[in-house]
Amino acid sequence: MNTKTILLVEDNPSDEALTLRALKKSGIVNGVTVARDGAEALDYLFREGAYTGRGHESEPTIIMLDLNLPKIGGLDVLKSIRANESTKLLPIVVLTSSDLNEDIIASYKLGANSYVRKPV
Repeated sequence: MNTKTILLVEDNPSDEALTLRALKKSGIVNGVTVARDGAEALDYLFREGAYTGRGHESEPTIIMLDLNLPKIGGLDVLKSIRANESTKLLPIVVLTSSDLNEDIIASYKLGANSYVRKPV
């Protein structure tokens, strides 16, 4: 059985809690997997590192991606996702505190489906 899940890529515990609360209050019952940095997100998506052997039943159907991440930044994560045949069509919502025009333009150029500024 393939469960519809959300991959939330967020390093700030307060923003993570607010996002999870907002999803719950909106009636969204999908499971949520949280990656706390860009490297962990890519490991999860590409089944590497701690996620080697992760089954296909937990494939995310949408990614909520912060831009300001440790290890690998959000724009680089976005670029890697779009460059890979198995993930290039996944819907990606950039959910970030950045309101810089450069970040907005870069996100859309790299294939983000939406850009939402926190807090929502």
